[in-house]
Amino acid sequence: MDSRRLFRISATAFAAAGLILSGCSGGSDAASSSPSTGTATATASGAGAGTAPLGRYYGQKVSWRDCGVANFQCATVLVPLDYAKPEAGDVKLAVSRVRASGPGKRLGSLLVNPGGPGGSAVGYLQGYAGIGYPAQVRARYDLVGVDPRGVARSEPVECLTGPRMDAFTQVDQTPDDAAETSALAAAFKEFAAACEKRSGRVLPHVSTVAAARDMDVVREVLGDRKLNYVGASYGTFLGATYAELFPDKAGRLVLDGAMDPSLSAADLNRDQTAGFETAFQAFAADCVRKQDCPLGTESVPAATAALQRFFRETDAKPVPTGESRRLGESLATTGVIAAMYDEAAWPQLREALTRAIGGEGSALLALADTYYEREPDGSYANLMSANAAVNCLDLPPAFTGPADAEKAVPSFEKASPVFGRGLAWATLNCTYWPTPATGRPHRVTAAGAPPIVVVGTTRDPATPYKWARSLAAQLSSGTLLTYEGDGHTAYGRGSDCIDTAINTYLLEGIAPQNGKRCS
Repeated sequence: MDSRRLFRISATAFAAAGLILSGCSGGSDAASSSPSTGTATATASGAGAGTAPLGRYYGQKVSWRDCGVANFQCATVLVPLDYAKPEAGDVKLAVSRVRASGPGKRLGSLLVNPGGPGGSAVGYLQGYAGIGYPAQVRARYDLVGVDPRGVARSEPVECLTGPRMDAFTQVDQTPDDAAETSALAAAFKEFAAACEKRSGRVLPHVSTVAAARDMDVVREVLGDRKLNYVGASYGTFLGATYAELFPDKAGRLVLDGAMDPSLSAADLNRDQTAGFETAFQAFAADCVRKQDCPLGTESVPAATAALQRFFRETDAKPVPTGESRRLGESLATTGVIAAMYDEAAWPQLREALTRAIGGEGSALLALADTYYEREPDGSYANLMSANAAVNCLDLPPAFTGPADAEKAVPSFEKASPVFGRGLAWATLNCTYWPTPATGRPHRVTAAGAPPIVVVGTTRDPATPYKWARSLAAQLSSGTLLTYEGDGHTAYGRGSDCIDTAINTYLLEGIAPQNGKRCS
């Protein structure tokens, strides 16, 4: 069962990159004896710096240590649990960096975030950005990943145990009667109660606004006058929020796969549902041209009907997977959605669907497991827990109860005949959240910020292209860069035109012409 509004880079792309999980954590400040260990001292020039009570955070000294991953350093940065009450305690943020390799003059730090909310920036840095970003960018910048509060190594939000999470992901999200509706609501209630029980201290304090304020502390601790940043997916909302709060501290910001902060939770979910439909139609058009297409080779409408039929069949009779979990409609749907994030996963999806339609569901289950970040031992990363925690603070719930969700089903099915019904019901999850939302839909202008590059992909499944257009128009200094293609986000995914435009901006400060289009 999907948690709503998961905006991150492709899980399958992460897996293909061989994601490295380091020993970096928020639990220790002990410095390594490695010769690469250094100390960063704040310059006390940031917002709140040098003034009680935030001065101690902006002025802290950080000890860098060996991460256990070649060329990467790790550290811990302290931030206040509650910025309104700094005396209430601290949160330990896990930070990792790889120093600029040269040649060329160092341009400072470049923070990266893969989205989510709930994606690990430390994992993303060490598994991809720090080794896979363009060489000229890595030569001039220290690349830095900060796990946002509540995420991964930064005092992670914890909710359900592995076995209970297994049960949660298998709950029927297309209820056919009152009993199934009650079971779905009960699952969301259990999830929310577990989050409060296991993570009650941090749960009210993991909003995007708090995470953006944390980034300003990190900026200062790193010794940078301005924040340079590449945020993907949800990371665009985090970056836009930073620019809104600290326009005078914004440097070169790239927001790739943009979210629209002016939309309500219901509208965000409905738009994302339509995005997945667009991506599936592109997959189906590609699939029917191949002899091994498990949905047939007749036409896209016929392929669409075949997938809908398969989902109905798994709802009635789950497919064996060779383990205790069986592939029901919820997990089957999640597996398909996981492959929509990246067209490179389409061959894997064809094979998985072929096997599942033939009665063996392990390959499609594996795709669902990448989406949920489930490990082979049955444990889960905290992605889905943090995702719900942040989303449910950032916006009021879409629905007040199951009756509202049921009324919304037709509009979601209009947006996506394939995924609409299930994603409408999945939007119910924040209804039972124990902590009231602190954010509201609003336009972000970031008046006074320098040029901000907003990147949109025309057939993006998770962050529809119209969101990039909207965010670029909202920002007083926004410039829109368009990739005409498939998949989620555009930078570093094979378009020389996109990469050249972004690299030029990052290295020279020259933003692309507003409205520039690439393929």
